Amino acid sequence: MNVTAKFLGGSGVVTGSKYLIDIGEFEFLVDCGLFQGPKALRQQNWDKFPMPVSDLEAIILTHAHLDHIGYLPKLVKQGFNGPIYCTEATAELAKILLLDSGKLQEEEAEYARKKGYSKHENPQPLYTMEDAEAVFPLLSPNLSNLPLKFIPESK
Repeated sequence: MNVTAKFLGGSGVVTGSKYLIDIGEFEFLVDCGLFQGPKALRQQNWDKFPMPVSDLEAIILTHAHLDHIGYLPKLVKQGFNGPIYCTEATAELAKILLLDSGKLQEEEAEYARKKGYSKHENPQPLYTMEDAEAVFPLLSPNLSNLPLKFIPESK
């Protein structure tokens, strides 16, 4: 069995954690974080996801920091609709943090529009509170539901 890991974030920087794991029959992300910090990093949040999101079968979250969960609303908005596995505590914290992040994104876009400091004529948020809420039904806080069929048995 060939297993590949591709670092889509969290490599060379301590932000934007996204690791694509391909086990042949099962392709999933470990974490789905937002790039934070200097503008050059934050701009990466606007980049096109490097593969069709429909190819992803699942996401596994390690914990609920925005640099590990903050890209979820954008990925769901792009069409991801698979399970997002996490602990119950992570699911509850993710709901709070993603709503807050969506609100801040909306407020920042409105402020940029009002003050005219954006290079865009009509600045848009990366995602909204509504986009954040679309993530909630996908959260699967029962780790016993995690499909372990893809893990080879040891001999």
